[in-house]
Amino acid sequence: MEKITYKVCPLCHSNDINAAFSVQDFTVSQEQFIIFNCNSCTARFTQGIPSQAQIGDYYKSNNYISHSDTKEGLVSKLYHSVRNITLKSKRNLVNKFTQNKKGNLLDIGAGTGAFAFTMQQNGWKTTALEPDNTAVEVAQLKYKLALQPLENLQQLPNKEFNAVTLWHVLEHVHDVQAYFKKFGELLATNGTLFIAVPNYTSFDADWFKEFWAAYDVPRHLYHFSPTSMQHLAEKHGFSIVKQKRMWFDSFYVSMLSTQYQSKKINYLIAILVGVCSTVASIFHKEKCSSLIYILQKK
Repeated sequence: MEKITYKVCPLCHSNDINAAFSVQDFTVSQEQFIIFNCNSCTARFTQGIPSQAQIGDYYKSNNYISHSDTKEGLVSKLYHSVRNITLKSKRNLVNKFTQNKKGNLLDIGAGTGAFAFTMQQNGWKTTALEPDNTAVEVAQLKYKLALQPLENLQQLPNKEFNAVTLWHVLEHVHDVQAYFKKFGELLATNGTLFIAVPNYTSFDADWFKEFWAAYDVPRHLYHFSPTSMQHLAEKHGFSIVKQKRMWFDSFYVSMLSTQYQSKKINYLIAILVGVCSTVASIFHKEKCSSLIYILQKK
């Protein structure tokens, strides 16, 4: 299998990079991947990743909830319960920062279409892109949504969208520079970009280290810090106007992390770490497990 090896940071192109530690793919292959650290922009990235044409094999698991929409097991049931709350929160966030209750919205990496459907039901004209065939089939069956292939991104009209959303998607994208360039072209005047990503500077990431589930190698190509996201945004002419915490992520990630660490979920530790991460993030936002970055063009 062809593997991609970076000699410079893929986010800021600095050559001041070094190997940090090894992480196992606990979901599919059980392979080990090296996490590299950039000493310039503070981003981390997975080294030796599969090419874009080959990485699809690493998503083939019934445990990958965002694609299969499975409700088997307690973790999956909790995921779906929390999702019902977060969908409303995301809808309100889009309405607030676009200052609209309807408009044109592009959802990239739509998964099984839950968010796109929510926005469509609330008056937004929604275009949703998704590369995974299983997720596309689920969206059609569950929501009657016709998700478009990711390749259609290049054919979409410029200055068309009041909002572009990526909910835990940017860390999966091979050519992040090209995507950011495209965001700037697609957004209408005063359009808003919403990006949610895991935060490796969080309390739970520090606690679980190489067992932190949000490293999710090799599917997660990049591992963002607030500083690295600031560098990337400025490089492409965006300003981060707001950062929002994703309060529930630390609990979900901690449950998976204890399973990776000890072969079974330790609910007590997961809850304690989740609480500590949440409390820490009240005082220091960079300690939150995941962050939503709200960006606008300068």
